[in-house]
Amino acid sequence: MVYGLLALSGIVILILCWKLFRMKRAAKEIAAEFTDRLQTDTNTPIGISTTDRDMCALADSINKQLLILREEHLLYHQGNTELKRAIANISHDLRTPLTAICGYLDMLKKTDDPAAKQRYLEIMTGRAEMMKHLTEELFRYSVILSDEREAQTEVIFVNQLLAESISSFYPVFSKRGITPQISIPEKKIIRRANREDLTRVFSNLLNNAAKYSEGDLAVTLTENGEILFTNTASGLTAVQTEQLFDRFYTVETAHYSTGLGLSIARKLLEQMGGSISASYADGKLTFSLLLPETAG
Repeated sequence: MVYGLLALSGIVILILCWKLFRMKRAAKEIAAEFTDRLQTDTNTPIGISTTDRDMCALADSINKQLLILREEHLLYHQGNTELKRAIANISHDLRTPLTAICGYLDMLKKTDDPAAKQRYLEIMTGRAEMMKHLTEELFRYSVILSDEREAQTEVIFVNQLLAESISSFYPVFSKRGITPQISIPEKKIIRRANREDLTRVFSNLLNNAAKYSEGDLAVTLTENGEILFTNTASGLTAVQTEQLFDRFYTVETAHYSTGLGLSIARKLLEQMGGSISASYADGKLTFSLLLPETAG
């Protein structure tokens, strides 16, 4: 009896030792492969030689965390690349009017002609306004990103607010030879939104159309509350359409634009519980806005 117990105990001890050995080997394999995965750019998961349930669960858990880490690492590199590109673009956009201002200041010092002085001052004023617009856009975007509070919303008569926003842009459209085609229903479209933010969204989209439209613009408010801004953009591609809401993205350079207008519009709408999307077909670019409906 005693010998039988001793033999059984010995077998159990051998099994436990063998299990411990395999777990230690698996732990070393996990440690080695974990270090390798951190040092190399690969999506290959950690693999171990044991079939032990607990060690396999540990390896699987580490693989999931590695996947999250890789995704964050990719986002970081994409953001870093985007930031470098943005800094280069913004530096160029700020330097261009600044260089012009410095040049005309030098010319202003060298002339006594009143007409020339007036012309130089008008040009410098225009360039200074460009710089002011760029810096204000950057500041506004940084404020929106840093404000984590939910937007304070109220019941909005969308018909009226949209009409007022379009009216404020008529001088700009007239200067650029654009006659907007407006379609706003008699039916009252009531939605919940932040009045100031929604006005900013409309302004950004109208300003975008004024800059890049090929002479046309159609603004439509449907009876189900969808707001559509459509203009001709024959040089646009499907890929560019998908990038329009990316921060600092501009289809063309040298337009004195940060490329933040549409990103700001999307961020403001999301804070209000709404959405915005872009589509492109037959040379026409359309932005579609949806706002949350009022309760009841």
